[in-house]
Amino acid sequence: MEQHGTGRPHNGTRRGTPPLPPQAKRGGSGGGAGGGARSAGQRRPAARPAIRPAAVRQPGPPLVEAVRRLPNPRLTGLGSGLFCGALMFALGCLDQLLFGASLTLYGVLFLPVCLLTAVWVRKGDLATALVVVPIAFALGLLPVADSSGGLLGRLMGLVTALATQAGWLYGGTLLAGLIVTARKAALMRHHRTARRRPPTH
Repeated sequence: MEQHGTGRPHNGTRRGTPPLPPQAKRGGSGGGAGGGARSAGQRRPAARPAIRPAAVRQPGPPLVEAVRRLPNPRLTGLGSGLFCGALMFALGCLDQLLFGASLTLYGVLFLPVCLLTAVWVRKGDLATALVVVPIAFALGLLPVADSSGGLLGRLMGLVTALATQAGWLYGGTLLAGLIVTARKAALMRHHRTARRRPPTH
């Protein structure tokens, strides 16, 4: 005896119910796919490594700030010697022509030349400034010193000028030494801070 209504059609649906859409057969509806896309789009981006802000240079004393605003060339040891010697010789010639070989004026002009030489020499040749400064002082005295009596008289005038103006020579050399020492200490402190700083990725 035949029994009706107990079998199922081959497509897996009960008799009397409409077939499911193709999206449902594949295991998801349009709304579910959209929700998955939205959830994927709402994922947080990967955390970026924190960028350390650059250090802000604090303003220093007015004299230091004024020196920083000057031209800042970098002279080698030989370049600093040529610069200091040529400038002092030129200043000595001007002193001879305009002021009648004033040794006091020459000594005063020697101080800023020492300052510029110590500031402009490069970091690897800092000690050179202490050598070239006294040589440049003696070289610039050639047109200023007493030149009467031929070569021997000029040599004696140079020795006399060096003896009488030794205070300016020591003062300029001391000024250059202080600047070189300060630059060397700042360079060592910078290297020490760079070694302690953790590497950034």
